[in-house]
Amino acid sequence: MGFDGLRNPDVVSNNSVIAFETALWFWMTEQKPKPSCHNVMIGKYVPTEADIAGNRTAGYGLVTNIINGGLECGIPGDSRMNNRIGFFKRYATLFNVDTGPNLDCAYQKPF
Repeated sequence: MGFDGLRNPDVVSNNSVIAFETALWFWMTEQKPKPSCHNVMIGKYVPTEADIAGNRTAGYGLVTNIINGGLECGIPGDSRMNNRIGFFKRYATLFNVDTGPNLDCAYQKPF
């Protein structure tokens, strides 16, 4: 991406263009065994056998699992996950779009 993030990771928090580029890269890029957030949200995600066994189903909950699953998923009632869902619902309402199914990852095995 044109910068040495291993030797200078602070550049991401100190450069708004690089911050945006890295966020976009993360959203678009599959990181096996995780699918890309983009493919999940546009309906191109196909669950693997491990995904099925881990109860990982398409929806916003799976995006949470990709981003922060080790901290928020597999924990019914987790306040961080519930806050994230609340923000997602709010913005979906503002943009007049449907949230779709499977908003949480409470019963999903983290990646």
